[in-house]
Amino acid sequence: MRNYRWMMGLLLILMLSGCGGSSGVPEATATPTRTPMVEEVTPTATAIATATPTIEPVVEPQVQFTPPPPDVNPFTGLRVADPTLLDQLPIAIKVSNSREARPQSGLGSADWVFEHLTEGRITRFTAVFYGLSPERVGSVRSGRLLDLEIPAMIGGAFAFSGGSGGVKERMRGSDLFPNRIMSPDFGAGQLYFYRVQLQSDLAFEHTLFTNPAVLRQLATERGVNQRPQFPVYTAFNETPPLISADPVTYLEVNYLMNYCTAEWTYNATSGLWQRAIAGQIHTDALTGEQITAANVVLIYANHVESEFWEQMIGDSSGWIRSLEIQLWGQGSALVFRDGQMYSVFWKREGRDHLLTFWDGAGQPFPLKPGNTWFQMVPLNTTVQELSAGRLQFTP
Repeated sequence: MRNYRWMMGLLLILMLSGCGGSSGVPEATATPTRTPMVEEVTPTATAIATATPTIEPVVEPQVQFTPPPPDVNPFTGLRVADPTLLDQLPIAIKVSNSREARPQSGLGSADWVFEHLTEGRITRFTAVFYGLSPERVGSVRSGRLLDLEIPAMIGGAFAFSGGSGGVKERMRGSDLFPNRIMSPDFGAGQLYFYRVQLQSDLAFEHTLFTNPAVLRQLATERGVNQRPQFPVYTAFNETPPLISADPVTYLEVNYLMNYCTAEWTYNATSGLWQRAIAGQIHTDALTGEQITAANVVLIYANHVESEFWEQMIGDSSGWIRSLEIQLWGQGSALVFRDGQMYSVFWKREGRDHLLTFWDGAGQPFPLKPGNTWFQMVPLNTTVQELSAGRLQFTP
């Protein structure tokens, strides 16, 4: 195997840009460390990020992201048949990625899905539902520090069950609490969350489910079920951008080999990426259909150990510090759309800002209209070319 050719080109460009040139290609570097955008409980230790250079677009942006029409979903860029469906609260729901919980329910209906590392290198999903409300989502699992950022970003609520004491204290001290935190841990019980034994031998922790429509009833009772407004908006365009790209038809993110390897294969007929996991087609339990995405985006972000401890499932002696994934500021990203890979910047400069993407010339980079899966990866993630147009990323 060899490193993908653009990585070597990137290093050369960066060296030249350090001598006064401009690259047009972002570097996979750290998001500036800052105090999280929530009211914090006083920590017992300080999380320290590895020092890395920060990045800036080579020129100031010349085009601003504008609000979509009122009948367009801001998370997909797609028109909805009934605009009143958007006069409601987006819901982010924590979903298990344990092998026993697959296939999960409802992931195929999510507008955005964030896959991220937890303790032990397994992953979990935070799925954002706005345009569609599947009848069942889950199994629902415990929240992480990243889940203080996603609901704030989307102007929505967060539904989960469980979490370390430190994470729950952070939630209590955040601007999401109490009205936009929905969990049995904070009093949202039956009706809003319920147990279903989908398989006879399924462990108890994999039996909790919820429904976005029912959670919005709770949001109505709390007076927060309304359309969000954003200072900036994610850009969408059906036409691929006319900037440099590499043809890619397959990518995998090898979080944990043979267990949490996210695999995406481009289908040129449908124009969508088809998902598999650890060599198995990844389906939605509600439909039996393979999960697909219009866009797959690798987000490079600081992953730092927090002061909180998480217990390893199945290991009473296994404790590890909870990861804080710093999804704020700016950093590098790879956008996969239309069978092409684009190297761009991501930005989120305010707590209530949606993710936006920018090319090296400081111009907005549009996603393809449709749903998006975000693969969150650490800054030291490596990439190799398995064969022509087939990439393997290893966090």
